[in-house]
Amino acid sequence: MSPPTPAIREILLATGNPGKAREMSEILGSSDAPVRWRGLSDFAGRGWPEPRETADTFAGNAAIKALHYARLAGLWTIADDSGLEVDALGGEPGVRSARYAGEPKDDRANNALLVRRLAGVPAERRTARFRCCVVLADPDGVLASAEGTVEGVIIDQPRGSGGFGYDPHFWIPSAGQTAAEMSPAEKHAVSHRGRALRRLHERLLELLAAPPR
Repeated sequence: MSPPTPAIREILLATGNPGKAREMSEILGSSDAPVRWRGLSDFAGRGWPEPRETADTFAGNAAIKALHYARLAGLWTIADDSGLEVDALGGEPGVRSARYAGEPKDDRANNALLVRRLAGVPAERRTARFRCCVVLADPDGVLASAEGTVEGVIIDQPRGSGGFGYDPHFWIPSAGQTAAEMSPAEKHAVSHRGRALRRLHERLLELLAAPPR
C-alpha cells in the first residue's frame, strides 16, 4: 500500500514589498514541500490594517508581522524584516532601512541619504551587511525563525539594474559585483534573505512532517 499523500498546507508570504515578495516566492517556491503559497494580493480588498513595526530589532518586527497576518488570514504565515547595517554609521540605517529618508518609502532618497552620510569615509571603513530575520507563525504564536547575513561594502556610484533597495550600492567582494548586478539565482545563493529562508525551510519541512497536534 502506498503512503498517503500529504495534505496541502496553505502558507501566506506576508510582505507588501514587491521585490521581497518576488524573492521569497523564488526561493521558497522551488520547494517540493506540500505547500500552496499565498500572497497578500490574494486578500486584497479585505481592508486589513498594516502592522505597527514597533520593535527595535529585525527579529522582533518580523515576529510582529508574521503574527499579525497569521491572525488575520487564519493561516501559517512567513514574514521577514531586513535591512542594511553600516559599520561607519553605528549600524544605521538598521530597522529604519526602508524609511531611512522618511515617509513615504523611497529607495532613491534612501540611497542618496546613505551616500551623503558616508561622504569622506574611506573605502576600508565602508563595511556593511544586509541582515534578514524570517519568522513562521500561526494564529497562536511563533513556530520557527531564522536569520541570515551577507557582508559587503558601500560604494558611491550605483551599479546594476536588478534587485531593489540598497542593492546598487552594496558591493559584495566575494562575488566581485553589487547585489544589483547579480542574476536572481546568483543573489539568492549568497543573499541574507536566501540564507535565512533556506534555514527556515529546513524547520518548515520538519513541522509539515510532524503529526497534527
